[in-house]
Amino acid sequence: MCRWLGYFGNATTPKELIYDPVHSLIEQSRRSTPDMAMANGDGFGLGWYPRPGEPALFRNAAPAWGDENLRELTGAIESPIFLAHVRAATNTPVQQTNCHPFRYGPWIFVHNGFLAGFELLRRDLLLAVRPDLFDNIKGSTDSELMFHLALTFGLADDPLGGLERMAGYIEALAQSKDIAEPVQMTIGLTDGERLYAARYASGPVVNTLYASVDIDSVRQLYPEDHRLSHFSEEARVVVSEPLSDLPGIWHEVPPSSALIVQDGPDEQRPFRPQPPS
Repeated sequence: MCRWLGYFGNATTPKELIYDPVHSLIEQSRRSTPDMAMANGDGFGLGWYPRPGEPALFRNAAPAWGDENLRELTGAIESPIFLAHVRAATNTPVQQTNCHPFRYGPWIFVHNGFLAGFELLRRDLLLAVRPDLFDNIKGSTDSELMFHLALTFGLADDPLGGLERMAGYIEALAQSKDIAEPVQMTIGLTDGERLYAARYASGPVVNTLYASVDIDSVRQLYPEDHRLSHFSEEARVVVSEPLSDLPGIWHEVPPSSALIVQDGPDEQRPFRPQPPS
């Protein structure tokens, strides 16, 4: 499975989260865990906001752990929101256009998971994409197609609703083709103003997703860790897998749930796929 992280808060260098923690995203890219048959070495990507509403991407099909340009870049830029991803390919080529994040307008999107029976669903899913979005699809992954389906089903105006309608459409199509449990996903999504995340699967096994607790609690638990002092009260991190083993830092996002990380109180709500009208 792939791994990803999302950050929301005051502007910071992505290196602090991508490289510095004990179980950083770079470490997750090069090692296997009990639920990983192989390392996440099939490419990587970073999406951030040098200007509001104008995301930039850096992606490469090489393993993240060996890319010196990624190390340089993540230590040189600052952004109040970013998404980073390391890829383990599932039956699609290892190439730059298949590396996350994917971008459209102000939106960037990452995914950990797969669509069961994708080879049987792919044609119908492609035909369901809104015509004006079609040319924005550059790769061949189920993830990029899921993003464009969510855009088709209203993501820009209703982000979580667009994701729910995307998942509902896929499940309805899969049912018509006798494909059981088609959707496995954790998703990170942002427009540069809010960070959205969703955890869902059609079956009982659901990929993990964690969010950091409020930064004030982290500071009280670990006052000696000066690296935490510059993060704002709004700072949050959402991850596929915790970046450290320190107790009290992370809470698990429940299955079939979604998060909205934003200025002011964050929101957690049920995630309920529904076919689009």
